[in-house]
Amino acid sequence: MASVLDIRRRIRSFANMRQITKAMKMVSAAKLRRTQERALAARPYAQMLTNVLKSLVSRAEIYDPETGEPKHPLLAQRAEHNVLLLVVTGDKGLAGAFNTNILKAAMRFLESKAGKNVEIEAIGRKGRDFLRRRFAAAKPRTADSIEEARTTIIGEQIGVLNKLEYAFASGIAGRVIERYSNCEIDAVYVVYNEFKSVISQRLVVERVLPIEQVGEVEVAQAEQMGAEEKKRALEAAKGAGVSVRPADTREGDIAAAKFAAAPVDYIYEQPAGELFNSLLPKYVGIQIFHSLLESVAAEHAARMTAMDAATNNATDLIDSLTLAMNRARQAKITKEIIEIVSGAAAL
Repeated sequence: MASVLDIRRRIRSFANMRQITKAMKMVSAAKLRRTQERALAARPYAQMLTNVLKSLVSRAEIYDPETGEPKHPLLAQRAEHNVLLLVVTGDKGLAGAFNTNILKAAMRFLESKAGKNVEIEAIGRKGRDFLRRRFAAAKPRTADSIEEARTTIIGEQIGVLNKLEYAFASGIAGRVIERYSNCEIDAVYVVYNEFKSVISQRLVVERVLPIEQVGEVEVAQAEQMGAEEKKRALEAAKGAGVSVRPADTREGDIAAAKFAAAPVDYIYEQPAGELFNSLLPKYVGIQIFHSLLESVAAEHAARMTAMDAATNNATDLIDSLTLAMNRARQAKITKEIIEIVSGAAAL
């Protein structure tokens, strides 16, 4: 049995660790609230942009009347030979299985695209480190290079999620749109953790390009939270002041939806087709920005849950060690009393 001094040292160590994990939980909860507010503030713009595009679809000729082919290159459907995958993970650890689950979903997606040329852009340090160990960086192609199906890493974005700005998502969207318009890639997917509330999340692989229907999101893969995960998240949110229900924006959504459905002949300053072509790239940018915002919120929620579990575990260990220390003290005192009584009896 360990001595009382050793047990006291371990108790002191776990108490210090508990203070750190508790502080980290509260920091993650505060960041989660701010991220939720940002996502909620960006929603009206995204909703109105979507409804404006829906309204333009009914008023502009987006398809060639003779061939039936779309006039805008982002609407063109092609066979998927070259695929671009955006993998959104975190830059830091201590978030439970958050990063691991995203990377597992990415690997399942890559298995489903076996035999195709898949290019990966990693957003987040954890995803970059994992993918770099398994796939090589893309090499410039030459005229003599042989085309073969392979998975390569074409880019990495580190340290951008802490202060996420729309300009970053717009830059990614611009590069993606240019490559898709030039027929360098045939499809663009993003894998991230979709966040609605602390207990309402799902891991999704979402297709960004081509756009099949404005306002409709095509999900290639999806995985819901388990009952045990929801229970742990609910317990973590109770003492952190974080709402477990998604924000109710139904009234705003209904009001914005009336714009697209209203039987009114709007007079646009630009021709409807020209306006549609200029707004569609912004629609792609807001989709990517939405994915990044929700992934950041999900990371903070996962870290809050993980730190709450670590705090509870530290408390349980302190209680068990305190019980062991009391037993050791009792055994030591009993032994000393026996020795004193035995010595007195021997005199």
